Parts: sequence; C-alpha cells; structure tokens
Amino acid sequence: MNDSAITVHDFAIRRDDWTQSEFFTRTIDPPGEGEVLFRIDRYALTSNNISYAVAGDMLGYWKFFPAEDAWGRLPCFAFADVERSGHPDVRVGDRYFGYFPMSTHLLVVADRVKPESLIDSTEHRRQLPAAYNRYTNTSQDPLYQKRYEDAQMLMQPLFLTSWLVDDFLAENDFFGAKSIIITSASSKTSIALAFQLKQRSLGQVIGLTSPRNVSFVEGVGFYDQVLSYDAIETLNASTPVTMVDMAGDRELIGRLHRHFGDNMKYNCIVGATHWDRGGRDKDLPGAEPQFFFAPTQIKKRSDEWGRVGLMQRIGEAWIPFVRKSDDWLQVVRHQGRDAIARIYAKVVAGDCAPNEGQILSFWEDRP
Repeated sequence: MNDSAITVHDFAIRRDDWTQSEFFTRTIDPPGEGEVLFRIDRYALTSNNISYAVAGDMLGYWKFFPAEDAWGRLPCFAFADVERSGHPDVRVGDRYFGYFPMSTHLLVVADRVKPESLIDSTEHRRQLPAAYNRYTNTSQDPLYQKRYEDAQMLMQPLFLTSWLVDDFLAENDFFGAKSIIITSASSKTSIALAFQLKQRSLGQVIGLTSPRNVSFVEGVGFYDQVLSYDAIETLNASTPVTMVDMAGDRELIGRLHRHFGDNMKYNCIVGATHWDRGGRDKDLPGAEPQFFFAPTQIKKRSDEWGRVGLMQRIGEAWIPFVRKSDDWLQVVRHQGRDAIARIYAKVVAGDCAPNEGQILSFWEDRP
C-alpha cells in the first residue's frame, strides 16, 4: 500500500450565509487498518441539498462532514471509487453509491462490510441516522444501471424521500384529505411524489409552482392540476386538503392555511426550495405544520418489513419512475472548481431550469 499522505480538496459554504463559498485544501493520512479511502467521482447538486443547509443545525446535517469554524461541507449523493483500502473485504476499484461531501476524497471506517454494502462508523457519524452512513457497492446492487448513474444521483435519494412521504400519508389515510397540494411542484422531489400519488388515484394531486414553470410541470404529466402561486385563492376552499410543502415559503404557507382554514388537514414540511423566504407564522388556521424526517419512517418500515423488504418495495417503484424520467430530465455535467462554484451559486439562487439535473466533479480529466 502507498503510505504517502493524501491531498484533499473541499468545497465549503458558510453556515450563516449559504451564498458564500470557498475551497479548502488539506492533507490526511492514508487509510489504516479497517479504513477505506474513496475518490469521489461525481455528485449531484439539487435544491434538496440546499434544504440540508436550511436544516443543518436543527437536524444535524452539518455533523456528517465537519468543517472548521463557521464553514460547513454540504452533503450530496455521489458515486465514488475505492482508491485505497485497509479492509480485507473492500477491494480497490470497487464503485460505491452514497452520501458524500463536496470534496475530492472521503476516508471512512468500514464497518459491517458485506458484498453489497458497508457502513461508515467513523466516530462522529456513529450517532447519526444509519440510512445516511451506508454505502452501496454497485456491482451487487440489482437496481444499478450504468446508463442511469446520473439520474440515480439526482433523483434516487429524492425518490426515496417522496416514496416515504407517500407511504406515511397513505398510512394515515391522508389525514382525511380529498386533494393533495404540493408546493414547488417543479422540484424533482415534488415530481417524484406526484408520480407516486398518481398510482393511488386517491383524489386530485395539485401542483403549485412559479408562473415560468407551469408549462413544464404540466408537461411532466403526473399532476391532475397545475397552478401558479398567484392563483392559490381560486382553489375550492371547502375541499379537505393535505399539503406537502417543498418550498418553505412563509408567505405561501400562510396563504394556503388561511385560504383552507380548518380544511387544511395536514401540512407535511419536506423541503425549502424557497429558503430565503423561510420562517413560520404562529397560530395559523388548520393543522399545525409538521416537519417530515425521512429516517424516522425508514426505521419504522425497516422494523416492520425488514430492510430487504423495504428496499424491494422502493425498488419496484423506482424502476418505472427513472425510465419515465427520460421524457423530461436533461442531465448537465460540469467539471472543475470554477464550475462547482458557479453551479452552486445558480442552484442557491434558484436559477437552474427545472428540467435540468446538475452533475458536478472536481476532476477535469474525466470523460
């Protein structure tokens, strides 16, 4: 094994101002016994990652990949290759999918190693949700298809969240709602949720989006009705509704609650695409907004069905969704530090086209 130190490049953002970013360089020791060094090939950046920053302190997202002082390393889903291995059951060259920082490398403590996966049990991650500490070996993943790597990074984690939201709502009989309202309907998490809800034929699935994205959202074909935000008050206020909030827009939430009043049966807070207009009004009419934490539902269903049973159900739903994404998803790849900083700024500002999926890599020599 090569015992030379490894140079790591990190992209970090200020935890008190997500518009500010910087690159840092550091060196780490090569992997010791039981450790594995991943070389992060490429990762996806979506508005969902900005939600990690919004909830970073509240839900502990900054704890996964600590940074110095006021900086934070934003978690992203990525593919990475084993560059060096200090574990006898982890082979150099194997490709893994999982939760990585916006960095060139990640050193993990490989625990509970199986042919299909490993768990990072680095000390600071041991108390964090296990679902985010698992890395899947693509050679043993029955759902892995090389042609869909980019789509997997962009949407499989979001699809997982959407599947769990749908499962949670269905388990609770949609809280008596006859219609489901989804804000930020052009986001990939919203599109995945609309796809799942459409399979149930429960009632109307209503997507709310900005005027510029109405045509795109209608064209996806998963919503029964699509409205721009300025048309909220045209909805029938006598219909019991459950709201799934992907936007996190304080004014928007208030308008919907005041419009539906007691007919707002549940408000499930999932994302924060409108992070710059966040906050919460007190004493809103209708059901009090509740934050949805996906690992809680994962644990519940894993305890009931077993992890294999849960993943089988999710996989059966994922395959038709990802194939359908060929109709509307346009993958855009970017390489190098300048591109990373530029695309990150666009995602934070909400300036990316809704049909685009941003794939980033530090490595400028990759095809």
